[in-house]
Amino acid sequence: MALSLSKNSRVILEKRYLKKDSKGNIIETPEELFARVAKSIAAADAIFESEASAAKSEKKFLKLLINMWFLPNSPTLMNAGRRLGQLAACFVLPIDDSMESIFETIKHTAMIHKSGGGTGFSFSRIRPAKDVVLSTAGVSSGPISFMKVFDVATETVKQGGTRRGANMGVLRVDHPDIEAFIGSKNDLGRLNNFNISVALTNKFMNALKKDSDYDLINPRTGKTVRCISAGKMFDMIVYSAWLTGEPGIIFIDNINKNNTITHIGYIEATNPCGEQPLLPYESCTLGSINLSKMVTKNKLNLNRIKRTVHDAVHFLDNVIEVNKYPLSRIEKMTKGSRKIGIGVMGFADMLIKMGVPYDSDEAVSKAEMVMSFISRESRKASAALGKKRGNFLYYEGSVFDDPSTPYMRNATTTTIAPTGTISIISGTSSGIEPIFAVAHVRQVLDGESLTEMHPLFIKTAREEKVYSKELANEIVKTGSVQLVDSVSDHIKRLFRTSHDISTEWHVKIQSAFQKYTDNAVSKTVNFPANATKEDVEKVYLLAHKSGCKGVTIYRYGSRDQQVLNIGREKIEPEKIAPRPRPERTHGITERVKTGCGKLYVTINSDEEGMCEVFAQMGKTGGCASSQIEAAGRLISLALRSGVKVDAIARQLIGIRCPSPSWENGKMVLSCPDAIAHVLKNVTGLDFIEREEMVGVCPECSGIISHEEGCLVCHSCGFSKCS
Repeated sequence: MALSLSKNSRVILEKRYLKKDSKGNIIETPEELFARVAKSIAAADAIFESEASAAKSEKKFLKLLINMWFLPNSPTLMNAGRRLGQLAACFVLPIDDSMESIFETIKHTAMIHKSGGGTGFSFSRIRPAKDVVLSTAGVSSGPISFMKVFDVATETVKQGGTRRGANMGVLRVDHPDIEAFIGSKNDLGRLNNFNISVALTNKFMNALKKDSDYDLINPRTGKTVRCISAGKMFDMIVYSAWLTGEPGIIFIDNINKNNTITHIGYIEATNPCGEQPLLPYESCTLGSINLSKMVTKNKLNLNRIKRTVHDAVHFLDNVIEVNKYPLSRIEKMTKGSRKIGIGVMGFADMLIKMGVPYDSDEAVSKAEMVMSFISRESRKASAALGKKRGNFLYYEGSVFDDPSTPYMRNATTTTIAPTGTISIISGTSSGIEPIFAVAHVRQVLDGESLTEMHPLFIKTAREEKVYSKELANEIVKTGSVQLVDSVSDHIKRLFRTSHDISTEWHVKIQSAFQKYTDNAVSKTVNFPANATKEDVEKVYLLAHKSGCKGVTIYRYGSRDQQVLNIGREKIEPEKIAPRPRPERTHGITERVKTGCGKLYVTINSDEEGMCEVFAQMGKTGGCASSQIEAAGRLISLALRSGVKVDAIARQLIGIRCPSPSWENGKMVLSCPDAIAHVLKNVTGLDFIEREEMVGVCPECSGIISHEEGCLVCHSCGFSKCS
């Protein structure tokens, strides 16, 4: 079977997925990767049937992957058939109102992050700040303070060189500390390893509708602490989301209404992108069907979709069986419910191939049709597998425990999950999002840039005889074709990007998929920069009315330091000159052990604040010393020009060199990284690292888009949530 991959797909596979030796050399081809995954996942068949059955399934799974009809989530692609063997993307862990529970969960979180997974938590059971602590007669510090501990723990594991860990923090809207939680990420230097969501209850939504008060309840006592206006609280949520994109919201009662195993427990939290509500200690076993590959002759090939769905259910159920779980409790819960989540990618490309505009009633109809078909067939496939292998352990007492459905292998079968890197590998649009841009600039080696255009646009433009290099250069200025005169209305209608489409249509598409999805839908509703708080409010209310289980919004440019965009008009900054170097300063010198030797960093200040930085290696001379001196001069120049210290430190922290070292339990990645940490220590700055800069990919300096509840780079495959 021939594997067709774009150049960008191969780059991402080589960087993130293919096996490497101890020196970092690639020792696996993409074809070998898919063969490794197919063989490893098919091996589960030998447990239930025979070696011959496993060999047959291996061929079937390889065809599925090679044709890009279906791909599992990234951990499965990376780790199947390898020593780590941890194949799940996300987990939910419980947090009870005790120090023992909190720190046990922190330990389990570190183990999961070490294995490459992300984690979700509800902090709603923790007593509020300033509440009584019976054992010491002291007062509680509240859930926000413990979120900071989780954040630091995640950062520490991440600095150890493993895959980035991501967290979801959830707090119920009736928790007494909800106001502090809502604004906890308005300072962009805090909780950078967390996405946060407010769990909105039906009681709250009813109070909002009636413009009345609702109760804030102490989870320790179950008693009402105070009453507050639902409208006032909703305004706080809306304002914070308008300001920074967070918090997201989840409709927790709607989620539990669709909980198929209520007799096992109540769902309190989701995974980091919000699409997978899970009980404590459950994990995600996810994969996505490439809808773009399901179109033949401008029509959906339902037979291919059906075959793909049935093969995907088989594949994901096998993943549950062969997975090496980070905790025995997680293995027990995951195998008890055997939840899988088949989702989709390439929906926008599917619509383009079928000549259907994304923001149209026909697109909503197509969404409902294709997802209802996938849902129906995935249930059939799970029932057939249940008859052959046995029902999931928690079947008795579940919604399926009925004579009409005597067999069911999986407690859930569908989830619309983020597809950031796997959609790039597949060469298709992300999840159910609109296309990101018709054309964008991708940074390549040696500072060069390359203009990339959507392949379906190139095909359509050539068919209409309007394609040219001049057209490409014009489109890349904005990423959109809506203001390009030489393009027909037909093309403009088909190729509308996420920022060209009104927020109402974003919600309509999300709602259409949610109707036929067991779990939830990962999607971002994109707003233009000039959107108002009232616009955000309308989307939230429409999402609730439309039956969504949650919603994530992002207003273009709303986050500080968004220094790159897709061509919108830039405002020229005011030219400034540095103030003179003062005659007298006072300061400190700190010694830091680096991979190149001992680095001495001196920070001087005058009455106006910090004004200069000197750094010198213990050993003088050489190129390294000259670079360190240059860095110090430029930092000093920036300080005397009024640039904030945290802005300088953010640019330096996280820079790596070939010789990192350890000091006081922390990794020093380079001399610039060491200088940044000294700035951080001296000034008491509270931020994480350069990777969190929004708008710019920290790995390739490409453009980061906000989609599927996450940050994704379409150039190199970087994702904040993986």
